[in-house]
Amino acid sequence: MRTTYIAKEADVTKKWYVIDATDLILGRLSTEVANILRGKNKPQYAPNADMGDYVIIVNAEKVAVTGKKMEQKMYYKHSGYVGGLKETRMDKMMQAHPERIIEHSVKGMLPKNALGRKMFSKLHIYAGAEHPHAAQKPETLELKF
Repeated sequence: MRTTYIAKEADVTKKWYVIDATDLILGRLSTEVANILRGKNKPQYAPNADMGDYVIIVNAEKVAVTGKKMEQKMYYKHSGYVGGLKETRMDKMMQAHPERIIEHSVKGMLPKNALGRKMFSKLHIYAGAEHPHAAQKPETLELKF
């Protein structure tokens, strides 16, 4: 009888990738990053296990968006109190915390459970060109859209 091979997390070697977000479209960047975090780029992908790699994104402040999103897109957060809804435009968020824009986009593309939170913890985003992960020897990943 033939049995189906099921990969386990311990069998997979996890790599580190660096992606330069300069002039990349936000949504296209986010889908590629989410696929790498989930492990969909590997042949032994399993939806119930964390097979993904680590991703470092640099130059988050230089990410591009199309249309009028900079002036019209809103980000919402709630304090938990009555009337505690706060909204921030994308251009204001880009000035104050550019890494949160990419975090928000990628997090929405991951599973909404404990496995998704574990995958999201492997994402590291920096506004500038420097990152403190040189010891992991990350590979540069060029994304072409």
